[in-house]
Amino acid sequence: MDIEKVMSNLEQKHPGEGEYLQAVREVLETLEDVLNENPQFESKNIVERLIEPDRVLTFKVPWVTDNGKVEVNIGYRIQFNNAIGPYKGGLRFHPSVNLSILKFLGFEQIFKNALTTLPMGGGKGGSDFNPKGKSDDEIMRFCQSYMLELWKMIGPETDVPAGDIGVGGREIGYLYGMYKKLARENTGVLTGKGLNWGGSLIRPEATGFGTVYFAQEMLRTRDDNFEGKTVALSGFGNVAWGAAQKINQLGGKVVTLSGPDGYVHIPDGLNDEMIDYMLELRASNQDIVKPFSYEFPDAQFHEGKHPWEAKVDVAMPCATQNELNEKDAETLVNNGCICIAEGANMPSTPEAIEVFDENKVFFGPGKAVNAGGVATSGLEMTQNSMKLNWGRDEVDERLQKIMRDIHNQCQKYGTEEDGHIDYVKGANIAGFLKVANAMLEQGVV
Repeated sequence: MDIEKVMSNLEQKHPGEGEYLQAVREVLETLEDVLNENPQFESKNIVERLIEPDRVLTFKVPWVTDNGKVEVNIGYRIQFNNAIGPYKGGLRFHPSVNLSILKFLGFEQIFKNALTTLPMGGGKGGSDFNPKGKSDDEIMRFCQSYMLELWKMIGPETDVPAGDIGVGGREIGYLYGMYKKLARENTGVLTGKGLNWGGSLIRPEATGFGTVYFAQEMLRTRDDNFEGKTVALSGFGNVAWGAAQKINQLGGKVVTLSGPDGYVHIPDGLNDEMIDYMLELRASNQDIVKPFSYEFPDAQFHEGKHPWEAKVDVAMPCATQNELNEKDAETLVNNGCICIAEGANMPSTPEAIEVFDENKVFFGPGKAVNAGGVATSGLEMTQNSMKLNWGRDEVDERLQKIMRDIHNQCQKYGTEEDGHIDYVKGANIAGFLKVANAMLEQGVV
């Protein structure tokens, strides 16, 4: 298959959609051998059918502020691929949201969901609405207006949205409340629900927990573990919060957190009080980490800098796409970092990944490493369909097994002749084969 021709055609159809084009290229470049060995995929145009979403839905979302002013935002839902199950993927409310970002996230979600082994397709959605600084009533009115359009497109066996940046338990509650009023039914159509009305235990922590479980498996291939390891985290949202808890439980030491204003370095490691403060800071609608240096004198704030300059054993980018660049990667390698596990979606640039690959440093891509969130969403869907709730330990045990299975798939398809594991290649091949074979078996639809 001529990958450059495929990418050239895609760029002509979707000019300027950098994140989406970057995600597609990264996947296709690792699939070249598989595509050449399986001519049936080319004869049925599987790649061309896979890289284009089934449908892209956009709609206006008018809502009223507390002052009576009418605002209008744009709402989106990308239904990318449902070959192995209903579309599944989060909703993101953030000013940066656009088609390129949502299409990149939806495309990645196809492979991430396939890796979980659960029957879920790939999708994504959201709006350029910014929840920061809004009152609860304003957020409720926006969510209700958004759902007035979205409800027609989703369903427990059709499309099951979840939360993402800017969409937490509060927003899911408002969205679900309007959905059940319009649809006149209580179903598992949204995940990330409250525990009182169909939610699953450990869902808020699941992405962070899963990230650590996957990284633990990476370290075990070297007969190693988190005991005594120093870890750099970026961000301080749910992913970083969950990861910090689990790293501490496994004997590691988290020494950084970050925000758009810079990062804090905690030489002695994040303690339980600091982890609790992460929740307080997020609840106050702040997205900066400088207040850590006011609350905890041992937390040294570095304005405008990245946490990757800290000397650590393990790095976990948990904030946003393309936050770790080539220079950051070189710094981590030179400082002796042995493992990078992506808690966010595509947080490392292609140039950074190349640095890790050249130096044979373990690098786990987000589509595999952070699949714990959507995996637990899938477990929530299962509990909803069975009309029961599992205990915390049972959900956690199932999550650990899923993350081990994902690691094993990556290891199976990504192990090179010298024994080094190319996790990017392994994740892409494993996810692609499952979806591509399902598409073949279902015909051209």
